[in-house]
Amino acid sequence: MQIKRIEAFPLRYPEPNDNHHLRYITLVRLETDSGLVGWGECIAQWPEAALAVKVIVDRGFAPILLGRDPQETEVLWHLMKEQSWWYGEGGIASLALSAIDVALWDLRGKAQGLPLYRLLGGKTHARLRACASTHPNKATIPALAQELAGYAQQGYTALKVGFGKRGEAHLGEDPKRDIAFVQATREAIGDDVDFMVDVGHKIRWDVAHAIRMTREFERFHIRWIEEPLRRDDYEGYLRLRNAIQTPIATGEQEWTVAAYQRLIRSGIADIIMVDPGRAEGITGFLKVIHLTAQAHQFFNAHTWSSAINTAASLHLTAAAPHYIVMELKPIPNPMQHELVTQPIMQQHGWIDIPEGPGLGIEVDEKVVRKYLFE
Repeated sequence: MQIKRIEAFPLRYPEPNDNHHLRYITLVRLETDSGLVGWGECIAQWPEAALAVKVIVDRGFAPILLGRDPQETEVLWHLMKEQSWWYGEGGIASLALSAIDVALWDLRGKAQGLPLYRLLGGKTHARLRACASTHPNKATIPALAQELAGYAQQGYTALKVGFGKRGEAHLGEDPKRDIAFVQATREAIGDDVDFMVDVGHKIRWDVAHAIRMTREFERFHIRWIEEPLRRDDYEGYLRLRNAIQTPIATGEQEWTVAAYQRLIRSGIADIIMVDPGRAEGITGFLKVIHLTAQAHQFFNAHTWSSAINTAASLHLTAAAPHYIVMELKPIPNPMQHELVTQPIMQQHGWIDIPEGPGLGIEVDEKVVRKYLFE
């Protein structure tokens, strides 16, 4: 079996979970000489990045992959790393590599007639615990708390809130209001639902403020604090970790296995966030899973884009013992509910693992063309 065709599709779509703002991803479609098709994705985020990924796929990686056996996932992963050695330690090349690698694993599973988790060694978890990963946008604290309580009523047993997001919530701007929000949310959702706070890129906390705020949030039993400091502030993270009892989650801004190795060895975090659509694909994610296991740390899939990324994350997480929750965007949206014929959904707080070959999803190519942009 040989790779016959490689195509990249930059997509633009409105995201209801992000106050209906436009978001950008790039999909990759691989086709073999036997007619099998595999799909991959990277979370490009910006229009220029989505278009740049297409250039790297078309002109950088496609020429070295055409004619190769797609089942040689490790060999081809290293081949792409070698091709991009000058420009590929993170950034656009890592995005392009990620999308192709996911598609290669999808093809590998389809060629063998096996779901991805079987290729990864088996299913440790029969199903995964669902977390509603939210960007709430209501203007008042009572309305915000009730919005989150509504997700708990839908069956989610974990909720994550992003600060500094679009809309009218303005979380992360006023410390007193943020504390009142966390308190109101805890009271609205009850004690049995995990609640995580994702400080996020737009909010700039220094170490002293991060300590003060996390200690205040601890009164309301948050499950973890995510990205409270800049990604490279290792010294600050160590000071924070020594001053609080709440677990720290970070890592979603990393690109490469080498970067994750440095992060894990630093000891600054308890939960390592990994995105297969950014961090060197399924192959890269799998290597990070092994690194976190050796360090006795948890990992958590950062997947907030399309059903392709979600499916890959589901299989990877199901095959490993040391996860906490599996995040889903709770509001129906184009890349989760239009793009594939059978959307990935939670039922009573749990997500089943797709059992079809490869990723176990079927991409509707009419929807791909619908959201294509140049």
